[in-house]
Amino acid sequence: MSEIQNLQTYDPFADTGEEDAGQPQGYIHIRIQQRNGRKTLTTVQGLPSEYDQKKLLKAFKKEFACNGTLVQDEELGQIIQLQGDQRLKVQNFLGDNGIDRNIIKIHGF
Repeated sequence: MSEIQNLQTYDPFADTGEEDAGQPQGYIHIRIQQRNGRKTLTTVQGLPSEYDQKKLLKAFKKEFACNGTLVQDEELGQIIQLQGDQRLKVQNFLGDNGIDRNIIKIHGF
């Protein structure tokens, strides 16, 4: 009697083989978070260390006419938070200023 192959147990949350899957691996992640009502927050993480986060934040705020802040996370490092949905604007801004568009990942609804 042969064993049925498709009835083997599979854990979808098991390790995928990628080392440290929670950390960004050279990618810049742009995410959107819902606040309250229609308010949203755009977060940018994984920027290369050769870029000054404070200067980038200042440029984002001036270019997009929104407010923003730098947040220090113990696992992810510095994260830029911007008011509103600025995902495409941030992607275009970074792409136009010398960052490869292939390493920019946009997440969200």
